[in-house]
Amino acid sequence: MRHRIFIAINLPQDIKRELSLYQGKWPELPCRWTKKDNLHITLEFLGQVSDEELLKVFQDTEEMASKREFFSITLNKICYGPPKKMPPRMIWATGEKLEELDLVPHITLARIKEWEFRKIEPEERPEVAEEINLTFEVDSIEVMESVLKRGGPVYNILKTCPLKK
Repeated sequence: MRHRIFIAINLPQDIKRELSLYQGKWPELPCRWTKKDNLHITLEFLGQVSDEELLKVFQDTEEMASKREFFSITLNKICYGPPKKMPPRMIWATGEKLEELDLVPHITLARIKEWEFRKIEPEERPEVAEEINLTFEVDSIEVMESVLKRGGPVYNILKTCPLKK
């Protein structure tokens, strides 16, 4: 069997709730908002993985997590993403670079319906540039599966790999 796998940092419920409040801020934007429970930070998207490969992914992720200590993430803005991509493809919440992972975290809040977005005159497109300040501690990294369903993807945690205290 094949699985659509990614390695992620799940968000605490209060952070998911805060981020989901922004979904009503730009009602004129043609986009599909990410379901609150699906909000996460992708560390690596692995794509289609077999059952045998999945066991190796579990082992590698556990090993990597066991060598890393708890750390904090601060999300500081909501903006179009990816940067400098026109027209933009998503709305992101982004944060300060995580030196320990060599990564600038971003959370996909919405996917823009590109065809409809292009129909809006550039000067009439809403500006998405919101300063935020949300900080949370990361104590684990998850191996997650994306199951594509008619109503959108459903993300399941397959393995939680705790970090060192």
